[in-house]
Amino acid sequence: MYKITFTIFFALVVSFAFGQSAPGDKILGEWVNEEKDTRIEIYKNGNSYSGKLIWAQKLMESDGQTQRKDVNNTNEKLRTRSVLNIDLLHDFIYSEGIWDEGKMYDPKSGKTYSCLMKLRTEKLEIRGYVGIPLLGRSTYWERVL
Repeated sequence: MYKITFTIFFALVVSFAFGQSAPGDKILGEWVNEEKDTRIEIYKNGNSYSGKLIWAQKLMESDGQTQRKDVNNTNEKLRTRSVLNIDLLHDFIYSEGIWDEGKMYDPKSGKTYSCLMKLRTEKLEIRGYVGIPLLGRSTYWERVL
C-alpha cells in the first residue's frame, strides 16, 4: 500500500514539476494582427521564440487557386515560396518581461526589421525598428481564443 501511494505521489510531483511553463511561454499560441486580416502562431524553438503565418485574408492569388508567393523578398531565391507558414517573427529571446533580439519579416515590403515584443494586459505589443526601438513603430496583436 505504501509503495502504491508513494508511486502515485512521486508521479504527481514529477508531472507537476515538468508541467510548469517558463515565464516566456506566455506568448505561445495564435495571435491576430490589428487589421484582423492575418493570424500568426507563436511557437518555441529551443530557447527562442518564433511566429509563422498560419492564415491571411489575401492568401490566394486572384485566380483563387494559387497561394500567394513571397514576391517582394530581397532574396531572389525565396520569391517563389508561398507566404503560408513562413516565419514572420524569429529568434526572440525572453528576458525580464521582454522578448528581444528578434527579427520581424514584412512580406508586403520584403523587408526585415529588428523587433521586440511585450505583453500589455491582453495584447501583445510588437515593436519593429531600424537602429533603436525609439525610432520604431508598434502594433498590437490580440490572442485568438
